[in-house]
Amino acid sequence: MKYLLDTHVILWMASEPSKLSENVKSILLSDAVKCVSIASAWEIAIKLLKGKEILDIQGGLEGFYKIIDANNFFSLSVRRFYLNGLLTLPQIHKDPFDRLIISTAMAEGLTIITADENIHKYDVPWVW
Repeated sequence: MKYLLDTHVILWMASEPSKLSENVKSILLSDAVKCVSIASAWEIAIKLLKGKEILDIQGGLEGFYKIIDANNFFSLSVRRFYLNGLLTLPQIHKDPFDRLIISTAMAEGLTIITADENIHKYDVPWVW
């Protein structure tokens, strides 16, 4: 199975691992393919620019990249067909970053690791 991590999963890994479900912890420790969308880094960069508090990740955006690298997560760029997929998504979730994560997972056949109940409303595989 191949997975796509929602942004909060990476943040919780770094600063609040107790928030992760046992199922998610098991997947994160497994040999399964785990991916992160560059949209997650973009989301964090924008929040940092706006002065929003991000869970304690040392080094800000570079710290986020270090988590991705240290865990051998595959980084996925934003591709044209991910953006095209946004046009057909129901307007359930308003967050543009989450919508891009959903579209990416659909296009690539990935299961999203997320606690976000709005993502659970889409016709996309997810686990928590």
